[in-house]
Amino acid sequence: MKVFKFGGASVKDAEGVKNVAKVLESQHFEKCVLVVSAMGKTTNALEKAVQSYFDKNNYEAEIENVKQHHQNIALDLFPAEHEVFDEISNYFQVVKTFLNDNIIPDYNFVYDQVVSCGEMVSSKIVSAYLNEINFRNTWLDARDYIKTDSNYREGNINWEETQKQISTLDLSICYVTQGFIGAEANNFTVTLGREGSDYSAAIFAYGLNADAMTIWKDVPGVMTGDPRKFENVSLLSNISYEEAIEMAYYGASVIHPKTLQPLKQKNIPFFVKSFLEPEKCGTKIGSADKNQCEESYILKEDQHLMRISTRDFAFIAEEHLSQIFALLAKNKIKISLMQNSAISLALCLEDKYGLIEDLMQEVRISFNAEVVKDVSLFTVRNANLEDLNKFYAGKNILLEQISKKTIQVVTN
Repeated sequence: MKVFKFGGASVKDAEGVKNVAKVLESQHFEKCVLVVSAMGKTTNALEKAVQSYFDKNNYEAEIENVKQHHQNIALDLFPAEHEVFDEISNYFQVVKTFLNDNIIPDYNFVYDQVVSCGEMVSSKIVSAYLNEINFRNTWLDARDYIKTDSNYREGNINWEETQKQISTLDLSICYVTQGFIGAEANNFTVTLGREGSDYSAAIFAYGLNADAMTIWKDVPGVMTGDPRKFENVSLLSNISYEEAIEMAYYGASVIHPKTLQPLKQKNIPFFVKSFLEPEKCGTKIGSADKNQCEESYILKEDQHLMRISTRDFAFIAEEHLSQIFALLAKNKIKISLMQNSAISLALCLEDKYGLIEDLMQEVRISFNAEVVKDVSLFTVRNANLEDLNKFYAGKNILLEQISKKTIQVVTN
């Protein structure tokens, strides 16, 4: 059994869905699990609908637009009388009914119930199309198999229950299911974090003891830098789990940070390949005698640099760090880089949920604090430390940190 994950770019339109079938044919697969993301920019569109709901604007019109977009894609794939059209309509009607009846004011809860619709609809369309062309598969609701706590928008996996559910699958057939979503104990939908479909695929691979997992991207594999941001980058054909985890942690967008851990536990090889050129080797991530450790460049944008200091000139001690970390966890703000001196602490932060101002208010109750918004974190892995000047050229450096073979600078 092998696990394939197809992201939003690979299924953004009817031609993308058709290409999924071509990729499967090129790989000669008979037994596999296909994990499918929402189509194109669907998640963004549904996020806007959620915001409109809380702003008391016309969210129904926005949901209707998303529904019509999917119906138009389906028209290019199926005859007009196909049952998939009713299924698409039903999913969006469920969302509208939920919002009309909802009395729970929790933004994160509402977000998960609405935004998850994108994955449900895209997986239905892909599954139905594959069956239409005689690539036989069974559609699964991932929420029946991936079990989480109720930490909405970034659910934590109940591994024991998830393993139990996934182990019931028949390994002799193909399945199509959703990325990004699971369900908590009361069967409400919980998402696994933005771009979490790779993680979903890894969870299924772990539960199935899969032979391998492949994610299909619009790039040739894991590169030494994002070709849209850096020049003269090259393909990393073979890297270790450890190097991939480090790259993901530092912000390499091609790999979701949580994906590697379940794969590493069971030594499941992980491939990153291009859905545009499926015959090419791409990148293999796993255990090997020799792995590439080439100089690699990672740019993490939309960060904030916060500087915190004590008011009485006291040292930043363990109790201060504990208090600050608790506030970060409360506001779901992640640390991308940390540097401390005797009386101050500098944090480069990722604020996925727009809560930096709430954090600042709480920090300022006990500390002096200031923030520089919208900075970038530039990381060089496996850096040649004898040639540092090229990394600083033309940059306004707000913070820098150098460790063995890794350089990080915060710039604006």
